[in-house]
This record gives sequence, structure tokens and C-alpha cells, in this order.
Amino acid sequence: MDKFKEIIPYIVILIVVILIRSFIVTPVRVNGPSMDKTLKDKEIMVLNKLASIKRGDIVVVDIGSEKVIKRIIGLPGDSIYCQDGNLYVNDKLYKENYTSSDTNDFTKEYLKDDEYFVMGDNRSVSMDSRTFGPVSKKQILGVSNFVLFPFNRFGKVK
Repeated sequence: MDKFKEIIPYIVILIVVILIRSFIVTPVRVNGPSMDKTLKDKEIMVLNKLASIKRGDIVVVDIGSEKVIKRIIGLPGDSIYCQDGNLYVNDKLYKENYTSSDTNDFTKEYLKDDEYFVMGDNRSVSMDSRTFGPVSKKQILGVSNFVLFPFNRFGKVK
């Protein structure tokens, strides 16, 4: 019985860590160049599973075959399109200061009540809502705006 009492704190710690990773925060790894210049390949970030979703947030999306890191551009009920390399949200020019390549034109997309339009910052190589379509809130696993590693990039990103 004494041995069992000795391991109880370790079991409690393990359960707390599992609960935190499952429901609150967990590390995620950037895979590929689709978020260049904001994020670099192989960076480790914190995924906040409880954060509210706002336009401009960096999120992790489950698209079925994989999980991708993208930026929220369109919110439920929005319309979004790109004409002459300019991005429009609800028929207003949407200024972005984080993209690293031009956006190819695409036709107007009307988002439903539970749909979000996500795009990578490096538009020329990003597989995003222009490819796989809008995503539902259920597919968005959380907001990721804090780099843990490498340590020279440690901190919040926008």
C-alpha cells in the first residue's frame, strides 16, 4: 500500500498533463513554407484550444488528411474574393502586411453561418480555402500565435 501512495502524485500529474493537452493547450509544429514570412518550417508553436476566433488569427485546421496552419481571412457570413491581386472582404479592400507573395485572383465566395475562409501567408505555395474550400468551426482546432522554438523566435506572432 505504501508503494501505491508513492506513485499517486505521479498519476495525478500525468492525468493533469493529459487533460491540459487534450482540452486547453498543446504544442504544434509548422510543416512547410505556406506561412512564410510569418512562420518558418519546423517551428514549434502553442495551440490554444479555448481562444475565440477572429479575423487575422493564425489557426490549425483539420482538413481530414492532415492538419494545416493558416490565417483566418473570412468569417461566417462574409463574402471574399481577389481581383487584380487585391483581396476584398465584404466588398472592401482588405489590407494585409504579412503576405510574402501575391494572391492570385479567385471568384467571390459567400461564407455560410459556420464557415471560415483560411489562407496561408505565402499565397503562391499555400494549399488553403482556395483549394479545399471554406472550413467549419469544428475543423478549427485552435488559435496558434506563440512560437516556442527556436528560441531566437520565442514569443507572440501576428
